[in-house]
Amino acid sequence: MKLVEVAHSRAGDKGDIINLSLIPYNEDHYGWLCKEVTADKVKDHLRDIVSGKVIRYELPNIKALNFVCYSSLLGGVTTSLAMDTHGKSLSSALLEMEINNEELYGVS
Repeated sequence: MKLVEVAHSRAGDKGDIINLSLIPYNEDHYGWLCKEVTADKVKDHLRDIVSGKVIRYELPNIKALNFVCYSSLLGGVTTSLAMDTHGKSLSSALLEMEINNEELYGVS
């Protein structure tokens, strides 16, 4: 299944760093998302876009994850010739990530 089926995301940028939030539609799915959506998996999923490290922050009080992705905007807003210099579409790219739903629904 894709993340978009269980969560939504927002993106923000600062220089050549993109910040991606991941928020489950159902707060009960937060623990499962923590287990399934690791920084390594996000880095692998966005490997053609993010060339630097990915750090994941868990925000249990608001049931959200935050991923900070370095070297991800082709030099940053003022130096990149990319169509999406602010990286806003990267939230959609994250939500296309395939995840294992076996634990969540008992099927794969």
